[in-house]
Amino acid sequence: MNCTAETKPHAVLVPFPLQGHINPLFKLAKLLHLRGFHITFVHTDYNHKRYLKSRGPNALQGLPDFRFETIPDGLPPLDDDADGDVSQHIPSLCDSFRKNFLQPFRDLLARLNHSATAGLIPPVTCIVSDCFMSFPIQAAEELAVPIILLSPVSAGAFLCFMHFRTLVDTGTVPLKDESYLTNGYLDTTLVECIPGLQNFRMRDLPSFVKTADPNDFMLEYFIEVAGRVPTVSAIVFNTFDELERDAMNALSSMLPSLYTIGPFPSFLDQSPSNHLASLGSNLWNEDPKCLEWLESQEPRSVVYVNFGSITVMSAEQLLEFAWGLANSKKPFVWIIRPDLVIGGSVILSSEFVNETRDRSLIAGWCPQEQVLNHSSIGGFLTHCGWNSITESVCAGIPMLCWPFFADQQTNCRYVCNEWEIGIEIDNNVKREEVEKLVNELMVGEKGKKMREKTTELKKKAEEFTRPGGHSYINLDTVIKEVLLKQTSLG
Repeated sequence: MNCTAETKPHAVLVPFPLQGHINPLFKLAKLLHLRGFHITFVHTDYNHKRYLKSRGPNALQGLPDFRFETIPDGLPPLDDDADGDVSQHIPSLCDSFRKNFLQPFRDLLARLNHSATAGLIPPVTCIVSDCFMSFPIQAAEELAVPIILLSPVSAGAFLCFMHFRTLVDTGTVPLKDESYLTNGYLDTTLVECIPGLQNFRMRDLPSFVKTADPNDFMLEYFIEVAGRVPTVSAIVFNTFDELERDAMNALSSMLPSLYTIGPFPSFLDQSPSNHLASLGSNLWNEDPKCLEWLESQEPRSVVYVNFGSITVMSAEQLLEFAWGLANSKKPFVWIIRPDLVIGGSVILSSEFVNETRDRSLIAGWCPQEQVLNHSSIGGFLTHCGWNSITESVCAGIPMLCWPFFADQQTNCRYVCNEWEIGIEIDNNVKREEVEKLVNELMVGEKGKKMREKTTELKKKAEEFTRPGGHSYINLDTVIKEVLLKQTSLG
């Protein structure tokens, strides 16, 4: 799509201000920019400071037609020693979305359109938002521009979120009391009130429904947000039909205008232009030595371990993972954030360090997609966040899964049971199980079969995202029929 500066469409993108939500929306911003859009990407002040700290003072200068703006989050500052290195409290953010975000966002849109009247930038023509916030929907309605939502989670997890009200109305949740969390009920009870879920247990649902509190804030919040979803112009998913056809079919019976436009990693790999490569989206400083170290390793020999940007664990769980990896005798790269251990700093014994010194690398953060696509990586021990799964699939890498919260247990169900490209590790992690499953993943018969299946899915992902592929066509359709459509309200 060729556009002059005067006629360029202007998309304002608003992510939920957490790392795992920023990444996919940022990739969508790049895809829209490559198709001729002027981009304004909106960070919170807090995350803006984190970027500058991790990526340097020029990190958010952007390009003339790919700009960054900020709005306040309305939350009190964190402790000085924590500020800039940790994710914010999710319920507090969600409460602030309700109370504090709309007016600053309105003001930003007004400033952008004021700049447009001076001929500095194009006027705002559409808004793209994370699906788990509703204030951008109201702002788009007031401005009379189209709005699309991006689901940062899988279609299967989004289907669950859209049915939280169903779970409450049928008496499935909240749970009768706290004992139901530990007495086996979650493992043995099938979910029968959500069309499109086959043999799902209660434990396979997103963590927000596993509560005995009838006034649980997060459950109420997601039900409220889901109520606004049907009012938007379209909803797009970072997935492809080959992977999630059943979930998309179930969603299509509930909502109009749904489009699979992923997976984003394959899409961007095939993009002809690399002028956006300098624009990154990681809130942590990426350690370049990960890729350097991998150069010295044998093909498909290394286990990559990363539990994402929010997962935390006890010191005991960290110890079990550490010795499971050590005892497997397999080389590994382990990403350990400073805030990974609950209530304390990360401490690995000198015995462990000495045991694994010649076959391991530990870093605080890394360029994950580049690592997963390195020829020496053979398996991925993951928390099952949706970004990590799509990146692993696009790299053809099978997984060991240790889901933590939110949609991760749902994703784990699909990875391990439906697609058969992963193996779940018990939540009560033991070093013997870690050792056994790492070896199964890397050199076992099951690992071999999983690798074959991920390789097939990688090929399918490439087919869907290249010109003429279904996801490629869907993205063009969303642009032409939704984002470029002149609203009748103007």
